Parts: sequence; C-alpha cells; structure tokens
Amino acid sequence: MQKVQSADSQANAARAQADDDTPANAPVRPANLEAEGGAEEFKPLSAEEAQALMARLDSVSPWRVLAVQVVGGSVVAAVAWLLTGSRPVLWSVLYGALAVVLPNAVLARGMTRGTRGSDARTRAMGSALGFFIWEGAKVALTVAMLFAAPRLVEGLSWPALLVGLVLTMKMMWVAWVARPKRGI
Repeated sequence: MQKVQSADSQANAARAQADDDTPANAPVRPANLEAEGGAEEFKPLSAEEAQALMARLDSVSPWRVLAVQVVGGSVVAAVAWLLTGSRPVLWSVLYGALAVVLPNAVLARGMTRGTRGSDARTRAMGSALGFFIWEGAKVALTVAMLFAAPRLVEGLSWPALLVGLVLTMKMMWVAWVARPKRGI
C-alpha cells in the first residue's frame, strides 16, 4: 500500500514539474497528435474536388420541403376535420400549417435568390448574412401571423392551430428521410 502511494506521489510531482516548465500561453496539443509527430496540415479543396464532393452529398431542395409541408398540413387538417367535424378546428389547423409554410416560403425564396459578389469569399459572406436576415424575417412573419390568428380565424382553436403548426413543421424530417439518395 505504501509503494502505491509513493508511486502516485511521484506521478503528481512529475506532472507539477511539467506544468511549471510549460509557458502559460503555450498551445495545448492533444497527446495523440504529439505521438504521431504533429498535426495534419489543412488542405483546401480545389474547385473540382469541391464540385465532386457536392455531387456525392445528399441534399433536399427547400422547395421540396415546402411541398411536403403543404401536403402534410393539408392531411393533418383533413384528419382533424374528419375526427371533429368542426369547421373552426379545420380552419385553425390550416392556419397553423400556413403559419409554417408561408414564412418558410419567404426564407426559401430569399435564400435561393442569386448572391452577388465577385469572389467566393464575398458570396459566402453574403450568403451567411442573407441567411440571418431571411431567418429573422421568417421568425417575425411567424410571430405576426400567430398574433393575427384570433382576428383572422373565426372560432379559433389554439390547440388545433398548434397541432397544425407543429405537425407541419415536423414534415421537414419526412422530406429529409424521403429525399432522393445519391451514392457516396
């Protein structure tokens, strides 16, 4: 038992010594990189390599997502109407679906418009800024539509509206799972 404690004490003393020898602002490197002899060097992709990578990756068009959301929202509204037979419930579910689809259409339109710029960096910065601007517009439109719902939908049912909103929003996953596959 005494030898184990002294071995632990020696290890702790060695660690403390190593910490004292290391400058405070020295970069921290994972042990596995030091064992391999250094970090891998970053190599940017050429235009051809980037195009080949993009061709192999699966993606979903925002317009396909919108189409799936429209169909999904319509199905949810039809099921709600069949279950309840109530027109206010039908219109509430449809308005909930519309509160997802319309703002997403605004975002998709804004993001799929061409980005102006002479070089790739300018276009990338414009795309990032554009995303934040259009996402802000989407959120603002969604909030405005929800505030306007009691005035626009006669006999509004908030639970039905929220069911339509949430289930239509989740149709994005259906569009992603059902996307056309490309080989990698």
